[in-house]
Amino acid sequence: MRSNSRSHRVTVHIACLVSALWLPKAALTAQRTIELPGEDRWLDADFEEVFRVGSLMGEEWEQFGDVRSVAFDAAGRLHIFDRQGWAAGRIVVVDTEGALVHSVGRKGEGPGEFQGADQVAVFPDGRVVVAELGRRAFHTFDASGDHVKTVKMGGDPGSAILEPIAAQPGADALITVSTGGLGAFTAQWTHESGRPAPATSRPVERVLLTGPQAVKDTVAVGWLPPVDSVSLGRMPNGYEFKRPRLRTFAPRLYWGVMPDGRVAFSDSTTYAVKIAEAGAGIVRILARPIPPEPVTDRVIRTEKRRRLSELEEEAEPGEDLREERERIDNLKFFTEIPVIRGLAVTWDGGVWVMRRGEEPVSDGPIDLLAADGRYLGSYRPGATEIPDAFGPDGLVAFIEADELDVETVVVKKVVARPVN
Repeated sequence: MRSNSRSHRVTVHIACLVSALWLPKAALTAQRTIELPGEDRWLDADFEEVFRVGSLMGEEWEQFGDVRSVAFDAAGRLHIFDRQGWAAGRIVVVDTEGALVHSVGRKGEGPGEFQGADQVAVFPDGRVVVAELGRRAFHTFDASGDHVKTVKMGGDPGSAILEPIAAQPGADALITVSTGGLGAFTAQWTHESGRPAPATSRPVERVLLTGPQAVKDTVAVGWLPPVDSVSLGRMPNGYEFKRPRLRTFAPRLYWGVMPDGRVAFSDSTTYAVKIAEAGAGIVRILARPIPPEPVTDRVIRTEKRRRLSELEEEAEPGEDLREERERIDNLKFFTEIPVIRGLAVTWDGGVWVMRRGEEPVSDGPIDLLAADGRYLGSYRPGATEIPDAFGPDGLVAFIEADELDVETVVVKKVVARPVN
């Protein structure tokens, strides 16, 4: 998964299809907490570039418009999900040298066709699942790009929310986190006479694709801090378009799927990476003694000034900023600034954890945790971002954009160094 600095790439989310309050009996089993050292051990962020794709002067297929996600399969092939340009509505697959292999899907209403891909998941064996909101379906393709099956989402057809998805290795299933419609580009129609109950948690869920209709079960329940509801306008018929929003500095939920199908996630202000598995819930917690920072009046004043300054710098000449200034002045704040602001799982089951920097909204060091829970060391602030995708043999991919917003996907290889 990506760090918070890439939140503008988040697409619309899918509504929770089933209740998130149930947990299997096995989830009541004891959890093991691994206390990691508090002192940082600095590592060199060493990468070798393998190839890059994406250019206005390149081939037509690599003239990207809006790359939403990238993912590797076990053969090292990279799957690029672009919402615009030549690949709009399909996924481009390139080999280990960046040459085009094929594309997956196309626009239409027949088998293996869709009006637009909303979320994409890639399995290690090369299978691709495309989630389409328009037809409320999951389309599965094999490693050659041929359509295999379509599974209906089920649930409320009036929902207009689609959550990010990830493949669960070793199963015909996906992993998703129901955020209750939180985040950018998320909104839902509500009505005074039939308003849905607000979310009370952020469940980590498994989506089974074994039947004609998807079935969800709960892997673990993530904590949901206080949520405020922001109105985006009311229609004459009484319907209201609303957006739930976390308070400023409230902890986000970061997550990633491990190669054995378990899920690593962070949902609190403390340094706690939770490992959960289907049928057992949270089985392990990786913790470091790094405390969150209290949100004081000084912190609130500084953050409001920062946002006002950013607003004025980006404003057009003569633009009326009164409404935005009022919104900033009325911001509600959480009580603490979370330690963790990004998390991703590597191909071999390691976890990269980005901590906050010296400023509340700045990126700090990135911790590297081994698959067995050991702390390996940390990259210094600014040495690298968390990759947008991890692949086999140390491959990683980054989505980059130049000053003209031309997007390029850069594939690199992590140069392994011994840790003393």
